[in-house]
Amino acid sequence: MKLGKAIGTIGGLTMVSRILGFARDMLMSRIMGATMAADAFQLAFRIPNTFRRLFGEGAFSAGFVPLFSQRLHREGGLEEARKFSEEVLGVFLPSLFLFTLVFELIMPAFVWALASEWVGNPAKFNLAVDLTRITMPYLLLISLVSLFAGVLNSMTRFIAAAFAPALLNIAMVIALILVPVGGVQSAYALSIGVTIGGFMQIGLLWWAAKRAGISLRLRKPKMTPGVRQFINVVIPATLGAGVYQVSQFIDTFFATRLPEGSLSYMNYSDRLNQLPLSVIGTALGTAILPAISRFIDRDEPEEAARVQGQALELAMLLTLPAAVALWIISVPLVTALFQGGRFTLEDARITGTVLSIIVSGLPAYVLVKVITPGFYARKDTKTPVKTAGIVLLANIVLNFALIPPFGIYGLAWAIALCSWLNCTMLYVILSKRGHFRIEPWLWNRIARQLLSAAVMAGVLVTLKGMMGPWFGGSTLQRLIAVSVICGCGGVAYLVTAFVTGGMNRDDVMILLRRKKVNGQGHESE
Repeated sequence: MKLGKAIGTIGGLTMVSRILGFARDMLMSRIMGATMAADAFQLAFRIPNTFRRLFGEGAFSAGFVPLFSQRLHREGGLEEARKFSEEVLGVFLPSLFLFTLVFELIMPAFVWALASEWVGNPAKFNLAVDLTRITMPYLLLISLVSLFAGVLNSMTRFIAAAFAPALLNIAMVIALILVPVGGVQSAYALSIGVTIGGFMQIGLLWWAAKRAGISLRLRKPKMTPGVRQFINVVIPATLGAGVYQVSQFIDTFFATRLPEGSLSYMNYSDRLNQLPLSVIGTALGTAILPAISRFIDRDEPEEAARVQGQALELAMLLTLPAAVALWIISVPLVTALFQGGRFTLEDARITGTVLSIIVSGLPAYVLVKVITPGFYARKDTKTPVKTAGIVLLANIVLNFALIPPFGIYGLAWAIALCSWLNCTMLYVILSKRGHFRIEPWLWNRIARQLLSAAVMAGVLVTLKGMMGPWFGGSTLQRLIAVSVICGCGGVAYLVTAFVTGGMNRDDVMILLRRKKVNGQGHESE
């Protein structure tokens, strides 16, 4: 499969998964609302997903894919790569099984550690324990999916791995359709749907790997040289990711101490905030890392800084309008997507307000994705982990300071402020080392982008007032109104940026071409 075609396939299937994810959330909000059962399910879904991000995705891929590819493309070829996969599977599967079993046994204590406030409501606490016990096997299943996905991606077979996430959303949507009564019954159905979705994903990936000529058999666990090499790579990556995941658990801890529905409000607002972060920040970070690494290896630091500057320019060009739009039309957007059924107008208002606060940190989230390649390209993985540790402590302090007077909005402000703290620290360190500074031309460009964003804000506020009655209509009317407002605002931003010099068409095209050439391998993984 050609790389260009592969990227198009992956992008298209990823978009399918995202659309299904929003369909799932729209259906879930209407059936479950922001209730006791909804919060219990959100906790049950968040726990295995947090561990999944820690063990099964980034850290695992960082260790497995390069080592599998090395063996695949040297003497021994497919057979040597298969042997390595079986050795890793022989150690990985029992470890995951043991980890899952231990958490199944200690689940009441673990849920208590995260949500001790719920002990006063035995029905809610016991429901959360039961649901998490049902969803916890998803961690084992999706971690195995990561192994098979690594095998397939290394063999340039991308379709199954790209489509697999959609199966989880399909399983959860079917669960909601079959059990649409809401409350405890739908919460159980959703939890069962999560685990069934995991089985569907591993089934698809196993079948795809078999078709590719990789039929893995389970070996006796043994610490072979290949397994040791894999572990030596995975452990640092896991520790680095662990700081962020601990932060997620801390946010969950504080959210469970807030009024009923808070976990649901945070989940829906974060879903919308994550969309531009994943589309813009992750794509740019992936694209520029190979280019920066190449220039560093050639001892051309000026060129590396130039690439990073272009990436920052493009990041702000794309992120500022997204942040402004999500900030101004947060409540109408949430109303259009999630309001209905058991998810009331007040639920939508609270969720929208939380979203408007969180997106104030969106530019910083994206900038971190642009700045950190400057460390990774120089093989410095410790500095981002250290700054993340400081941010973790700051997050705890801010939560204690802001939640008592502001409730869930204080939690949102802590998240946004910590993103700016992390971004600032990373930039200052990189700048002091002389690796990257925002040059005057870039400050000037960002100022023009901010002016364009201000013009866009004016258009959005005006149209929001004019189309106010539409937001009291049907879901379709609300979606049309949001689309019209965002479309007009986007046009206003781009035109103003073009006229004022907020964008440089030549630089944008150069960076996009570099992304296409240098980012393909990473984007495919």
